[in-house]
Amino acid sequence: MSNIADRIAEVVNGIWIVDTHEHLLSEEERARAAVDFSYLFPHYASSDLISAGMPPALLEAVRLPIRQVLLDRTVRMRRPRPYPTPTRADMSLQQRWKAIEPYWEHIRYTGYGKCLRIAVRDLFGIPDISRQTYRQLSEAIAASNKPGWYKHVLKSKARITVSIQDDGRADVNKTFFAPVVRLEHFAAARTREELAALETDSGLAIHSLDDLLKAMQKVLQGYLRDGAVGIKIGIAYRRIIRFEKVAKADAERLFNRIAGHLGEGLSWEEARPLQDYVIHQIIRAAIDHNVPVQIHTGLQEGNENILTNSNPMQLVNLFIEYREAKFDLFHGGYPYMGEALSLAKNFANVFLDLCWLHIISPSAGARMLHEAIETVPANKIFAFGGDFLIPEGAYGHSVMARQIVSQVLAEKVRDGYLTEDEALRLARLVLRENPAALYRLKLAE
Repeated sequence: MSNIADRIAEVVNGIWIVDTHEHLLSEEERARAAVDFSYLFPHYASSDLISAGMPPALLEAVRLPIRQVLLDRTVRMRRPRPYPTPTRADMSLQQRWKAIEPYWEHIRYTGYGKCLRIAVRDLFGIPDISRQTYRQLSEAIAASNKPGWYKHVLKSKARITVSIQDDGRADVNKTFFAPVVRLEHFAAARTREELAALETDSGLAIHSLDDLLKAMQKVLQGYLRDGAVGIKIGIAYRRIIRFEKVAKADAERLFNRIAGHLGEGLSWEEARPLQDYVIHQIIRAAIDHNVPVQIHTGLQEGNENILTNSNPMQLVNLFIEYREAKFDLFHGGYPYMGEALSLAKNFANVFLDLCWLHIISPSAGARMLHEAIETVPANKIFAFGGDFLIPEGAYGHSVMARQIVSQVLAEKVRDGYLTEDEALRLARLVLRENPAALYRLKLAE
C-alpha cells in the first residue's frame, strides 16, 4: 500500500497547480521589505505571536523593515486595520530576535509556524528558524532580493501555473497572476469623504445612488479589460455577511443622508441597508459579466475579530436568489466546515475552496477534503490557495497542501473508497482543472 501512496504523491507533486487566492507583494514591494528574518512575519504567524502573548507594539518594532510596506498596502486596499505604533525604532537585529524568540518558540508548532519552517528549509537551505540561524537566515533573505526570485519560488519550486491575486490592483504581472477586483468599498462608503475617494477611483461624479452604481460598474469594467477573472467580497472583516434584499428607495434615502452630511456620516449599523443593496448589485454585475464571486467565510486573519459574522450559512438568501451567479466560498468556512460542505453539496452555484485552510490546521484540511470527496460533486472542490503576502509562504503552503491531498487520496484508495485511477483523476481536478474551469483560465503549463 505504501507503493500506492508513493505513486499518488509522485503524481500530485508533478501537477502544475492553480492557486485560487493570494495577496502577494509585488517584486518591488518585496525588494523594500525582504531585508532580514522579520520579513517572514507580515501576517498569520504574527497573529499567532500576539495570541501567544507578544505585545502588538513590540511586534511592530521587530518587523519595522516591512512595516511601511504593510501600511501602504492597507491604505491601497482600504482596510481599516491600522498597525500599532512600535515601542521603539532603534532595535538591532539581535535585539529584535530576542524580542520575538520566546513567542516564536510557542508558535513554531502551529500550521503557520510549520509553513514558514518548510519555506526556510527548502528555499534558503536553513534547517530551522532559531537563535542559531536567525543571522544566517537574515543574510539569505537579503541575498535573495534580486530579479528572478518570484520565478524561482512560484514556478520552479512551487509549480504554480497561475495565482489568482487579490491586492487592489489590476496591473499585476501576468506571468504569475490573474487579478480579482474588490468592489465592496462602493457598498461601505459612509461619509462624503469616502464618496469623494470613489469619485477619484472611477473618474465619475457621484451625486446619487445611480451614480454610485455607474461608478462601480466603470471600475469593474476597467478591471475586466485588464484581465480580472472574478470579484472578491471580504467585508466579513467589518460586518456580518447576511445581505438582506433592500428596496432601492430605502437605499437611496440612506445615500442621500451621506451625501448631505458634512460630518462623520452614518454609523455602520445605520448604513447597513445601503451596503446590502449595493452588495446585491455587485452580485448582479458578476452575473452580467459572467465572472465568479469569491466570498470570505470563516476565520478572519488577525486577532479579536467577530467570528460569527462570517458563518457561510448567512449567505443562503444570495444562493437562492442568484442561481446564475457562481460563488466561491473561501477557507472551507473554518470553523464552520460542516456548514460550508452542506452549502456546496446543496447549491449548484456554490463552490468549496480550501484556500488558507491547510495552514490554519493541516488536520482540518485533511478532514475537510475527506468529507468533500464524499459529499460534494468533484468539479466543485478547490484544494489550494496560498493566501499569503510573501512568495515563500505560498511555497510552504503549497508543500503542505500537496502532502494533504496525497495523504487523503492514498487513504481513500487504501479504504477502498477510490481506485488509484480515480484518486489521480481527483488530484488533477481539485488542484488544477476545477479552478481553471470556474475562472476560465488559459493555462500555459
